[in-house]
Amino acid sequence: MSPALPLDQLRRLRFSSATAAFQIEGARTADGRGAGIWDRFVDTPGRVVDGATADPGADSYHRWREDVALAAGLGLDRYRFSISWTRVQPGGRGAANPAGLDYYSRLVDALLEAGVTPFPTLYHWDLPIELEDDGGWLSRDTAYRFAEYTALVTERLGDRVQHWYTLNEPAMTTLQGYGIGTLAPGKFLLFDALPTVHHQLLAHGLAVPVLRAAGAAAVGLANNHTHVLPATDSADDARAADVYDLLHNRLYAEPILLGTYPDLSPLGAPDLPIRDCDLDLISQRPDFYAVNFYNPTTIGAPAADGPIPFEMLPTPGVPVTGFGEEWPIMPAALTALLTGFTRRYGDALPPLIISENGASFPEPEAAGRVDDADRIAYLDGHLRAVATAMADGANVEEYTVWSLLDNFEWADGYTQRFGLTHVDFATGERTPKASYDWYRRVIAAARENGNLA
Repeated sequence: MSPALPLDQLRRLRFSSATAAFQIEGARTADGRGAGIWDRFVDTPGRVVDGATADPGADSYHRWREDVALAAGLGLDRYRFSISWTRVQPGGRGAANPAGLDYYSRLVDALLEAGVTPFPTLYHWDLPIELEDDGGWLSRDTAYRFAEYTALVTERLGDRVQHWYTLNEPAMTTLQGYGIGTLAPGKFLLFDALPTVHHQLLAHGLAVPVLRAAGAAAVGLANNHTHVLPATDSADDARAADVYDLLHNRLYAEPILLGTYPDLSPLGAPDLPIRDCDLDLISQRPDFYAVNFYNPTTIGAPAADGPIPFEMLPTPGVPVTGFGEEWPIMPAALTALLTGFTRRYGDALPPLIISENGASFPEPEAAGRVDDADRIAYLDGHLRAVATAMADGANVEEYTVWSLLDNFEWADGYTQRFGLTHVDFATGERTPKASYDWYRRVIAAARENGNLA
């Protein structure tokens, strides 16, 4: 039996769970929703491993009341969901779609009535196709369009929503969406994708004053971060690991926290399209710094000369999730990441939020109770890792489980299940898993100074 969770640290946390609009809403053409880059991606044969689309999926657009009840049943402090740009502003320009905003207004009201603070993300990868065809995140104009979209959302929801994420995981949009093409929009530009870093961070910077003018109490951006491990003690592997840390972590954190980009010369990449005052916008101090964490990354020197100055390798000696060796399980890597950021950035680092943490494992498709002991062990280990980091000085204020529901897992379709709640995608039926009950007990114990039964 595992020792009791360190509630003396966990009592300091708020608890959340998360979803994203494209992954759970379905209703692809309902109420005037426009098309986005992920609609095009899933319609392209061979892009999604099981040939699935996200519609109807979990159909949360129609079953949102059930999902609010699941969030409330956990006893969550906050629910992180995302607002679909294509549903609110089809085409990415012009007037808002009233029906789309009505949906999110109903969701916000229901969460507040249930005692759960709404914590929306304004951009979780659903870029309107029209903007992508005009350059997407390679174009500076997209950042300005995002600020206009933000104003439309806050005009309707800003009287009730005070906590906001601007963008989700710009690193994955750049590296996988534009760099190697495994995610939408599916481009293969390698280091020529790097202008998308700056334009996404600029979009964040332009949105911050819009949100604060609407009365926001807390604004930040959710970055995907990984603890980078050199494959060996060799100087070549250490150098390659430093380059990958630069590309995956520092490139996204330091403009926000320090107001400057790190030296990109080790990448041999083109200069970023920075204009006067851009970094002043990007580095407006956020109210929190949000970290999506799933796994460490082991890096070695490349086996041969090529355009990429590192090689991603399996992490030896650790278990893995349903993704196999791509997603090793090492909770200590989260402790190392949080304490490393705390040391690296010091007073420049605002309070930390774990904005996503979770794992997928093979599970049945049909409705029914799932005793997901592997997921419980993963979450238990990572909560302990957060508590250890807190004891070592990391100022972590919130922990968020990905995901409240099984959902459409991007290019992996329905082959990976992350949910605390099982979804039968044939019927839409929701069944809380053993991990749902475990998380509910963790939250109750942390609040009530009790013991985790």
